[in-house]
Amino acid sequence: MPRTDLAIGLDSFLAGHQAELIGFRRDMHAHPEVGYHEHRATRRLALRLSAAGLRPVILPKGTGMLVDVGDGPPDGPVVALRADLDALPIADEKAVPYRSTVANACHACGHDVHTTILLGAGLFLAGRAAAGQLPGRVRLIFQPAEEVPGGALDVLAAGGIAGVDRIFALHCDPRLEVGKVGTRTGAITAACDRITVRVTGPGGHTARPHLTADLVYALGKIVTELPAALSRRVDPRSSLSLVWGRVSAGSAPSAIPDDGVAEGTVRCLDDEAWHQAPDLLKALIEPVASSYGVIADLTYERTVPPTVNEAASTGLLETAAAEVLGADAVVPTPQSLGGEDFAWYLESVPGTLARLGTRFPGSAQEFDIHQPTFDVDERAIGVGVRLLAGAALTAIADGASGKDRGLNGKLLAEPSPGTALTANGAGTTPA
Repeated sequence: MPRTDLAIGLDSFLAGHQAELIGFRRDMHAHPEVGYHEHRATRRLALRLSAAGLRPVILPKGTGMLVDVGDGPPDGPVVALRADLDALPIADEKAVPYRSTVANACHACGHDVHTTILLGAGLFLAGRAAAGQLPGRVRLIFQPAEEVPGGALDVLAAGGIAGVDRIFALHCDPRLEVGKVGTRTGAITAACDRITVRVTGPGGHTARPHLTADLVYALGKIVTELPAALSRRVDPRSSLSLVWGRVSAGSAPSAIPDDGVAEGTVRCLDDEAWHQAPDLLKALIEPVASSYGVIADLTYERTVPPTVNEAASTGLLETAAAEVLGADAVVPTPQSLGGEDFAWYLESVPGTLARLGTRFPGSAQEFDIHQPTFDVDERAIGVGVRLLAGAALTAIADGASGKDRGLNGKLLAEPSPGTALTANGAGTTPA
């Protein structure tokens, strides 16, 4: 396949910025910040993007930002690219120069890579815009607190996807070799919710269970029967799964306790089943509890819905990958029951999340995300820059979806209080 002008332009950009981007990633890796504490990363990004002539808008809680690149025609398309900033609260156990300098904090999920890629894509697109070669607008979303979660909802509340036609994101995948991109239409990650079932009863002596309510036995029935009942009440293709992580009751072998608790997670790949899950679980718990004379109280905590990739957006990203990476770069990726709060964006606008290969080719060393030894082949940064920039330009060329953007696609409600930082660090109120 002959090299296109876009591919050649990306090659030239990366030749001049690769070292800077790797340095940025390593500095961020050495100074990780957990959710809603990403002040250093936010400031460094804002200063660098301001120096490129852009106007970052800091989110209301003080971390994360929105940055619009280009103007485009009033009725032109608006495409969003998203990265997450936060680290995990675990220790870094790698013997590398950029090892975390913060106790019990580590970029063990690749968010430093995601952020660096979006920075690189933003700088490249800013150059295109300055040259009059960006016939639309690209919104860079540097999101805080993906792991908490909650950061995506903050972006939505700040008007971060107002007027956006499509949105794209990448996530590091240590199972894929660097240079490969895993794509999938439909659900790629699962909803992940937390439940707590607290059981109460009168308590009593284990010698006389018939004179009280055998709470531990009742709790055991709930723990064992609930997952089994779900498998017969929900379409198995939805992959609705309940797994308990903690069960606790009592303190003495001869005493029937008066309370106990079970905590677990509910994961699901189907959006409809996810919305039905709380009512269904409550309906299943109540008859089990009542048959043993105890009271069961269910607390259901939503975290993220399933991440459901839209077909057209996935196709556009695959087209971009073929152009800027090569025809053999795209491979199918399996579904995961892990959670990803990018799903919240896809509840509102079409888009797609792709897996970015970070594995060293031919390496015998196995890395996994959320592990203290996680690391990447840093050539993945250049691959990601090519892919996100290419996806944005491909989606812009594909044209607007035709929906009303309001205010010509600009941010409908800039965060308040929000500031745009100048290159010297001085804060100004956005116009």
